[in-house]
Amino acid sequence: MSDIEKDIPEAETEEQIVIMTDEEGHEFYYREEMVIPVDNKNFAMLVAVDDTCECEDDDCHCHSEEDEDPDVFIARVDFDEDGEPLYLDPTDEEFEAVKAAYEKMIAEE
Repeated sequence: MSDIEKDIPEAETEEQIVIMTDEEGHEFYYREEMVIPVDNKNFAMLVAVDDTCECEDDDCHCHSEEDEDPDVFIARVDFDEDGEPLYLDPTDEEFEAVKAAYEKMIAEE
């Protein structure tokens, strides 16, 4: 997936949605689940949004199977000259550092 853009929410309580566009122009929607700071950089955990679900309940499971894991991506969050967030692929080293930080957070809970 190459081009990534961010929808700016109208209200602070609205969830952050990231639109990823592949090389063929297909759009995929992801929710910013959490931000993990590592080495003075921020990394977003992006979880696939089921765009076929019309339920207003965030915890609805009407379109997913119980054993199905959602698509999750890790993206480094940088900002362009206008202050707009850019979601970029992390390096292998950054990915491993974020993975370790996430596992540590989960173990501490």
